[in-house]
Amino acid sequence: MAKIHRLKLPFSPVFMTIAYIRQVIEPGMRLTQIRQLSEDKMRALGADSFWYWDVGAFCFAGEETTVSVSGKQYTTSDRRIRENDIITIDLSPQCGQIWGDYARTIIVENGQVTDKIAAIKNEEWRQGLEMEELLHDKLRRLAAPETSFEELYYRVNELIDQSGFVNLDFMGNLGHSIVKKKEDRIYIEKGNTAKLSDVSFFTFEPHICKKNSVYGFKKENIYYFENGALREL
Repeated sequence: MAKIHRLKLPFSPVFMTIAYIRQVIEPGMRLTQIRQLSEDKMRALGADSFWYWDVGAFCFAGEETTVSVSGKQYTTSDRRIRENDIITIDLSPQCGQIWGDYARTIIVENGQVTDKIAAIKNEEWRQGLEMEELLHDKLRRLAAPETSFEELYYRVNELIDQSGFVNLDFMGNLGHSIVKKKEDRIYIEKGNTAKLSDVSFFTFEPHICKKNSVYGFKKENIYYFENGALREL
């Protein structure tokens, strides 16, 4: 762990925030409430600001989950959560100059959050979350210190397409480096020949949907290399 001890780790209470939201979310709750609860929880856990256009929680539900938009244009819908629904939450807390970045898709069926992917009854929703797991597994098998951001972009997008899904990201990328200023980020995108090991941390956040579907899925983790091996924060 010597290398990690010399680095400032990304802000991590995002895990506790998503766990909290999974406990309190219920049908009838508005997305604006979910955003407020998420941001209040992150502040209670130590966040002093939100690094992405001052939005701490990007929240979408139902057909809105396919929407991909810059934080500069984002507004939170007043839509209510339904008895059977799909919600994506993307968190962007900051503490000093340390960032957090974390996204999850939450499934509500019969008024209750479904905790295990295999237990999801809606076949399309289950397949979408299974695909997210497959993509993160692909990253873990593919990524090496010498792998370029561009190579990762092409290899993962190839798998997305071959599996009958679409990359929904409005910029077409799959993640970015974790830095101190958002304008310094570099992306998992075409043309970026930098190596993954050139940055201390990077996110992997495929935002996908099945072709011709109205439901989107997102799972985001932060990754880094330790002694040449890829690690998940």
